[in-house]
Formats: sequence, structure tokens, C-alpha cells
Amino acid sequence: MIKTIFDPEFEITSDDYEFNYQEALTEKLDATTENFNQEILNEIVLWKVNRYAEFDEELINKINTIDINDTELNIEKTKEILKGLLKTNGVQLAMASTILRYKNPNIYQIIDQRVYRIIYENQTLDLNTYPSEKNLNFQIDLYLKYLSDLKNVCLDLKIPFDKSDRILFMADKRLNKTEKLKNY
Repeated sequence: MIKTIFDPEFEITSDDYEFNYQEALTEKLDATTENFNQEILNEIVLWKVNRYAEFDEELINKINTIDINDTELNIEKTKEILKGLLKTNGVQLAMASTILRYKNPNIYQIIDQRVYRIIYENQTLDLNTYPSEKNLNFQIDLYLKYLSDLKNVCLDLKIPFDKSDRILFMADKRLNKTEKLKNY
């Protein structure tokens, strides 16, 4: 049975004053006195849906070592950056791959359920897992294999790699519109 303020034993305790949800972002938003803009509104939305990820400066610097003009995948650099991204609270492989894709779409593409299922027959992508060293390495290896396989798919289908995540996403949406996705 749900307890309410009307229950005789209801009381406020000192623990009730300890609000520790998204602490850094909560503090930042609480201190905001300027007019709202798109950035602030985005942060409020991310706060509400508990999807705000705070990246440390060292990881941001590593991400910024990826040059937009690079055309070759640096596996060791990618592994290091992916590991840092996947260890960031609120970031899973789909989000990590999205960050990398926007940094350099010539090397990285987004991995998601739609593209995955359209290029891997009878396989589903389930990345809602808790980070452990073993799991991180599995996800990193999975993503590197996916990029390699995706390059081959692009050659076979004669589609540009830098747009392949979007093209194949839309193809799956059209072809598999009645097929359910996990957590959608």
C-alpha cells in the first residue's frame, strides 16, 4: 500500500533533505540565473530523463585528437577513447558511437539496433549492460568488427560509408516497420 502524508506514521527525516540526483548538473541548473537558451533547455531535459553524461577533460582532449580529415581507423586510439566513453556514467555503446561519428563520420558510424539487424541476419543488438572490464572489451571489439563489416556492406551496396548509418537506418525503418525493437 502506498504511504502518503496522511498516514499517521508519516514524517520527514534528515535523509529526505539529501537530494543526490545528477548532482553536478542539479547544482549547475540550480545556479542558473541567465535567460534560458537551447543549451540550458537541453540540459534540463537531459536532467529529467537522467541521460546527462559529464565527461572529464582528459577524455574530451582524447576525443579531440581525432582529426576530421583522417580516413584510417586508429584501432588503439579508438579502443582507448571508447573505453573512456563507456566508463562515463550514462554512456553506452550507441551513444559512444554517436559521439565518435560526429567527430569523424569517415571513420566512425553509429551502431544501433536498426542498422545492426539489417546487416546481421537473425541477430539482435542488446547493449543495455553494466560496464565491467570484460563487458567493455566485448563492446569495443563488437564495435570495431561492426565498423569493418559496415565498410564491406558499403562496398557491396555502393553506398557512402560516411552516410551509411543513416541510409541503412532508413532502409530498416522502411523494410522492418512492423518488427519491434528492444526498449523502443
